[in-house]
Amino acid sequence: MLFNSLHFLLFFPLVVGIYFVIPRKIRWCWLLAASYYYYMSWNAKYALLLAASTLITWLSGLLIVRCDGRPGGEKRKKWLVAVSFVSNLALLFVFKYFHFGLSILNRVLHVLHISPVQTTFSVLLPVGISFYILQALSYTMDVYRGAVKVEKNLFKYALFVSFFPQLVAGPIERSRDLLPQILVPHDFDFDRVRRGLWLMLWGYFQKLVIADRLAIFVNTVYGDPAVYLHGGVVNLTTMIFFAFQTYADFAGYSNLALGAAEVLGFRLTTNFVRPFFSVNITEFWTRWHVSLSRWFVNYLYIPLGGNRVSPLRKYINVMIVFLASGLWHGAAWTFLAWGGLNGLISIIERLLTPLWRKFRAVLKFDDRSALMKCVQSAYVIFMFGLVQVFFRSESIAQAVDFIKGMCRLNPYDLFNGKLFGFGLDLANFIILAAAFVVLFAVAWNQRDGSSLRTKIERQPLLLRWGLIIADIAAVVFFGVYGPGFDASQFIYFQF
Repeated sequence: MLFNSLHFLLFFPLVVGIYFVIPRKIRWCWLLAASYYYYMSWNAKYALLLAASTLITWLSGLLIVRCDGRPGGEKRKKWLVAVSFVSNLALLFVFKYFHFGLSILNRVLHVLHISPVQTTFSVLLPVGISFYILQALSYTMDVYRGAVKVEKNLFKYALFVSFFPQLVAGPIERSRDLLPQILVPHDFDFDRVRRGLWLMLWGYFQKLVIADRLAIFVNTVYGDPAVYLHGGVVNLTTMIFFAFQTYADFAGYSNLALGAAEVLGFRLTTNFVRPFFSVNITEFWTRWHVSLSRWFVNYLYIPLGGNRVSPLRKYINVMIVFLASGLWHGAAWTFLAWGGLNGLISIIERLLTPLWRKFRAVLKFDDRSALMKCVQSAYVIFMFGLVQVFFRSESIAQAVDFIKGMCRLNPYDLFNGKLFGFGLDLANFIILAAAFVVLFAVAWNQRDGSSLRTKIERQPLLLRWGLIIADIAAVVFFGVYGPGFDASQFIYFQF
C-alpha cells in the first residue's frame, strides 16, 4: 500500500477516525491491527517475518534482563545479544543477500575449477525488511546497555516494530524514543492534526510533483543501453536529476511518515536536515537519512572504537561503516562501490581539513558568505550526484560508461532541444524549475533550525490558506499520476 495510492487515501482517514473514537485503553490495539494490515497489503505471508523478528528481539530483551545480578550473567547477556543479531541478520541474508552471496561463492569456485552451486531457491524481497530488522535489533542492544526498560507486553512491543507510518522505509526509530509514546494514549488535538496534514501535503508535493517527474527523465536515459552515447549534457543532467529525485522521493516519504504519525499523536525522527546546504560530504551524511546514520554510529561505529582509536583505525572504521551502509542498501557490487566511494570521499575530506583551514586563513575566505555557501552546496550536489551514478546503475560497467559519457561534453546540447527527447518537454522543465525554486526556498527558510510550519502559522489567515491551496493545486494539476502512470513506488521501499 503506497502512500501515493488510492488505497492509502482510504485507509489512513479510516484508521485515524476510528483511532480517536474508540476507548483510549485499546487504541494501541487498533494501531497494531492497522499496521499489520498495512504490511500485509503487499504480501500477507511476509507478515510472518515481521512477527518472527519481533518475537526474537522481544524474548531476547526479557532474557537479558533476567541475567542481571546472576553469576555469569554478563557473559550470558552477550550471548543473547549475539543470538538476537545472528538470527535476525540470518533472516535478512536469506531474503536479501542469498543470491548475491551465492554468486560470489560461484566465482570463487570457478577460479578453483569447481562446479558451481545450483539452486532453485527464489523469493521476493519483503518490503521494508532492512528497516524493521534494524529497528528491532536496536531494542535488543538498548536493553543490553540499560538505555531502555524491557517491555513485557509482547503486543505493545510489536506495535513499536510495526508502526505503519514508518514501517517500510523509516525513520528507523530508537526504542527509547518511540516505545514510550506507544505506552501512553493520544487524544485528538486539532492543531497537531493540522500540522501533520500540512507535512503530509508537502511530502506529496516532493514525491508527485518533483521526484516522479524527474524519474521519467532518469529512467528514460538509464533505460537505453547506450548510456555512453547520450553525451555529456544529457548524462550530467541525468546525474543531477537523480540526485534530486532521490532526495525528493525519500524526503517526501519521510515527511509523509512524520506527518501521518503526528496526526496520530506520535513524534518521529526528522530524517533530512537541509542536506544540500552542507559544507562537505562528511557533514552531508549527518544530515541525510539521519536515523540510519545514527543507527550505524551507535551500533557499529562506536562498538568498533569510534574516534577513541588511532587515526588509521578511525579511518578504517569509517570505511567499514560506509561499506556496511552500501551493502544494507542493496545486494550488488554497485552498492558496495557506492558505499566505498562515499567512505573514501569522507576520509579524504578529513585528511585535507587541516590543509583547507590553512588555505582558508591565508586567502581569508569567509565560510558564512553567500558565495562560499553556494560553492559548498554545488560541491556537495555534484559529489553526491556522481556517487549516486553507482547507486542507480545496474552494473559497475554501466556506471563507468555513464561517467565516460559525461566527459563527452557538448555545450550546444543545452540549446538544440536534445534534452527534450527523454520524456520531458519544455512545459515539464518549466514545472521542474518552479518546483526547484519552491524546494530550495523551503530549505532556505529553515536555515535557523526553526519549523517552516511554525512560521506559516504566524502569517495572516489569508496567506496561510493561499499557501495550502497552492500546494494542493500543484499536487493535483502537476503531480505525476493517473492514466499512463502507475503509482510510483518510493525508491527506499526496495531496501
